[in-house]
Amino acid sequence: MSSTSETSKSPASISIFYLLVSAMIAELVSYCRVGKICKIFIERPSHKNAVDRNTASELLAAFRKFEDDSEAHVCVLGGAGGTFCAGADLKSIAVGQTNRLEAVGAGPMGPSRLFVDKPIIAAVQGHAVAGGLELALWADLRVAEESSVLGVFCRNVGVPLIDGGTIRLVQAIGLSRALDLILTGRAVAAKEAHQMGLVNRVVPDGEGVNAAMSLAKTLSEFPQAALRADRRSAHHFAYMSMQSALIAEFTNGLPSLSEGVVGARNFSSRHPKL
Repeated sequence: MSSTSETSKSPASISIFYLLVSAMIAELVSYCRVGKICKIFIERPSHKNAVDRNTASELLAAFRKFEDDSEAHVCVLGGAGGTFCAGADLKSIAVGQTNRLEAVGAGPMGPSRLFVDKPIIAAVQGHAVAGGLELALWADLRVAEESSVLGVFCRNVGVPLIDGGTIRLVQAIGLSRALDLILTGRAVAAKEAHQMGLVNRVVPDGEGVNAAMSLAKTLSEFPQAALRADRRSAHHFAYMSMQSALIAEFTNGLPSLSEGVVGARNFSSRHPKL
């Protein structure tokens, strides 16, 4: 009998074993905070960051964590490996493992029905299509790299937009342009997306996340009460009647006036002759 046990493993086999275990338990969504900025990334690059049921649940949990974190003022949403999100995971759907499909509660993509009272910026790289486009539209602002592609690619496979896409797309770019994308399912390059208002900034490839983080830093340094009140009012205006929106604007803004009074005093002291 050999002096070496038959059950012993070489260093190489041990390394492979732990790599396999790590892959099995790898997080689907990453969450980290850098100062006042939170980064939430979909971590399924081998699936083009397509969102299955478990990933949707983790995304929702991550944004609830962001909402509850009083030190986090702005969130950057992105995808690992150079792709934002290819939509729902069609391979999972094909074998009967569908995302959550209920009219009330969590949306199919996770957080898309959640109203977070803080700004969210989508860092768009690669593709943001189908449900991935719906996630990008859920964000307040979209920073896209030059080679990015957006579109309602689910048109080709007969999957409808059921996670806010039709509503938010119309609000973002108007009915006519929205219908062009919804009905044709065509690809929209970053330059055209910027021209139609679908994205807010276009930056060189490789700079999307840094540009989104820079924008987030700018927003995080403003007085937050007024910023959030105005954001809340803008959302109300976009999705409510004018009368209701005017009431909501006043109600949302009034509590932050004390912050504005302090700012007015500081301004007056710095510019006494104005």
